[in-house]
Parts: sequence; C-alpha cells; structure tokens
Amino acid sequence: MNTMLRKSVLGVAGLAFTGGVFAGPIAAHAAEPVHANPAVVQADKPDSGKLIPHGVQGAQSKIGLNDEQTGNVKAIIAATKKAGMPERAAVVSIATSLQESKLENLGHLGDKNDHDSLGLFQQRPSSGWGSPEQITDPEYSTTAFLKGLKQVDGWQDMPLTKAAQTVQVSAYPDAYAQWEQQAADLVAQYWNS
Repeated sequence: MNTMLRKSVLGVAGLAFTGGVFAGPIAAHAAEPVHANPAVVQADKPDSGKLIPHGVQGAQSKIGLNDEQTGNVKAIIAATKKAGMPERAAVVSIATSLQESKLENLGHLGDKNDHDSLGLFQQRPSSGWGSPEQITDPEYSTTAFLKGLKQVDGWQDMPLTKAAQTVQVSAYPDAYAQWEQQAADLVAQYWNS
C-alpha cells in the first residue's frame, strides 16, 4: 500500500513537472494566442477571406482539369458576374459542379443516369430546372443555380456545403465541402481573366 501511494504521488509530480516544462516555455514565447479547430483549414490565398470566409471543412479533393472543364469554370464565372453576384457565389457554384459532374456538361447517361439529371449541376427537367437543352447550356444552368442560391436566406454566411445543399437537395449533402479549396483556387485564378 505504501509503495502504491508513493508511485502515485511521484507519477502526479512527474506529470506536473512535464506539463510545466513543455507547456510553460511554449506558452511564454507565444506572441499571439493560437485558436485551433482541427476541422477547419485556412486557405493560403491572399483573398481567401472573401472566397472561403469560414475555412474549408474536412478533407479536400482535387482533380486535374481538361480544356472543356476549364471552359466550364470560365462559363460559371462569367454567368456569376453577369448575375451581379460576388466571387463567393462562383466558389459555391464551381464546388457544386465539381461534385455533381466534375465540371463536365453531362448529357443523358443511360442506366448510369441519376433519374433525368443533366448538365454541370445535374439539374432535372422533371424538377423544373428547365428543358434538357437549357440545362446543358453552361450559362443557363449556372444562372438557374444562382437563382436558387439567391433565394437561400443568408447563403453568404453559410458553410459552402449547406448553401449548395439547400439549392441542390442532394442525397449526399456533405459531399460539396470537399471541393471548396479547388473551387476557390479556380475563382482566384480566373475571376479577373
């Protein structure tokens, strides 16, 4: 009993000493407090506050883009500007299209098709998004998506995935978040070009 009590006291003292050595000097040299949130990673772009105001959520995905996909990025940005919406709306739109179609203007996919979903945003004629011809037009489909986004109260202050999900009503609502960094990078690259 005496030996157990002595080991416990020495163990507590050792923890206190170790905590003082490691926590003390690090805390003493910190110029500013550090606020850590393991689920949020800040973007390293200078204008990331405008493009990713809340930091990205979760692990990020990235794909290489071909000329067609890059053209669709530019079409989404042009439609966003034409609608008079800010860069953040283009980030939400591009991330949504990355999730829905990998920025490919999809036609009817036969048995692989998700109902009658078409185009960059996998919009459905049967759900009132427009005709198949309209939905497969990048400007029209982006404008339709942005019209839906404008109707979401406070979309600018929402995490990307919530804003996108409110418009899209996807079976996988959290999937949009994985594309936020690439979407922001694309907007930063092409917004002023």
